[in-house]
Amino acid sequence: MMVMSGVYINPKTDFAFKKIFGSKQSTDILLSFLNAILYQSRPIIEDLEILDPYQAPRIKGIKDSYLDVKATIVGNKTVIIKMQVLNVLGFEKRVLYNAAKAFSIQLNVGDDYTLLNSVIALTITDFEMFPESPKVISRYKLKEQDDLTDYSEDIEL
Repeated sequence: MMVMSGVYINPKTDFAFKKIFGSKQSTDILLSFLNAILYQSRPIIEDLEILDPYQAPRIKGIKDSYLDVKATIVGNKTVIIKMQVLNVLGFEKRVLYNAAKAFSIQLNVGDDYTLLNSVIALTITDFEMFPESPKVISRYKLKEQDDLTDYSEDIEL
């Protein structure tokens, strides 16, 4: 009799994370994960489409962006997901850059701005991005500085 010990792959590696959440075969896993994180486990997202995570620049010379997972969910919202293990210099700006790029590359020349759909940038880190906060999940949107009214719901971090 041969006993095989369990072999596990670290889900924080790019390959494993993309396989678990970003492959066509794992749509149900991604759907459940997004409902849990974004909608407190309510079944808001009933279906989604996994997209190519490469955000090609529209203009030569603009920096490439490679995401771990990109999908379209309910309300034509785009969700971009990045798993980050190391706290590298400028990472906070990278989160903003990827969200802004996902928002801006939706339009072609001549398209009306009303065609832009919301973008949610979901960043999972293996380090504390905000050590001053006891929260496990932080949510950010564009707000007016003094009275904190919403500017737009179109970009959420």
